[in-house]
Amino acid sequence: MMILITLFCGILFGVGLALSQMTNPAVVLGFLDIFGNWNPSLIFVMGSAIVVGVISYAIKNGRQAPWLAKNWSVPTHTHIDAKLVIGSALFGIGWGLSGYCPGPGLTALVNNPQEGFYFIGAVIIGSGIFYIQNKRLAKA
Repeated sequence: MMILITLFCGILFGVGLALSQMTNPAVVLGFLDIFGNWNPSLIFVMGSAIVVGVISYAIKNGRQAPWLAKNWSVPTHTHIDAKLVIGSALFGIGWGLSGYCPGPGLTALVNNPQEGFYFIGAVIIGSGIFYIQNKRLAKA
């Protein structure tokens, strides 16, 4: 059952990305270009995400446990540290340079295979570097 729910959520997410044009790097870059030829259309996507998040947390706060799991799985880290700031900056720089973030980047493997290959390759390499770095830090 959980696999079907996960599949449904993934398909819903993908359809949302496609309908909102988040899979089109030109639209994303147009949204990020606030001092140039700005395209504000993604404000509605972000606003919708905020509304869904607020409603979801209201539901979560009113329940002891989720419907399909034993416990809630939400972030517990609440303070801003250097790792968060550096990670956020790297994510933003990558998003601003390429117009892709990981979800829409996967769709680029089909929509624009050459860019998608380079983007997903960079994500895999970056993840590998992070993994190796964390293993070294854990040993120290």
